[in-house]
Amino acid sequence: MRFKGLMLVAAFAALGACGGGDAGSAANDTAASGAAPAGGATSAAGTAATVTGTVHEVQMLGDETGYRYDPVDLTVKQGDGVKWIMVSGPPHNVSFQNVAANAKAQLSANMPNQLMDLSSPMMMQPNEEYQMSFANVPPGKYDYVCTPHLANNMRGSITVQQ
Repeated sequence: MRFKGLMLVAAFAALGACGGGDAGSAANDTAASGAAPAGGATSAAGTAATVTGTVHEVQMLGDETGYRYDPVDLTVKQGDGVKWIMVSGPPHNVSFQNVAANAKAQLSANMPNQLMDLSSPMMMQPNEEYQMSFANVPPGKYDYVCTPHLANNMRGSITVQQ
């Protein structure tokens, strides 16, 4: 029963990520590039900030040794970006958990093309990428999970330093 529930959640999330249409392609391009939406878009959550430092890469893996992010824990500076790359075992995503109220607005503003609150789109294809900025995000530790593989303990964290 647990397996069927996980498959149902994964199927629902995958279908939601397949919204399609030309209007979504610009948002997908923004997510892949990590750039802020055109015009310095603002949301109710805050103002998107672009990457001004190093872009770090995190691989998303699922194979015979389990489901994981590599590296699991990453330390970045304010202004750096993180690019998650789907390597194997899809679908994968990035969903931030237990974010402090003082950081939620900026973190959300820096996440293009969210599937749900503080959750990236599902990545289904090898080499598919999701990139976001940690510019203006307050220093601290930000835990995240892969929603479809939460039961497999696919977790990671980003520590932001000034």
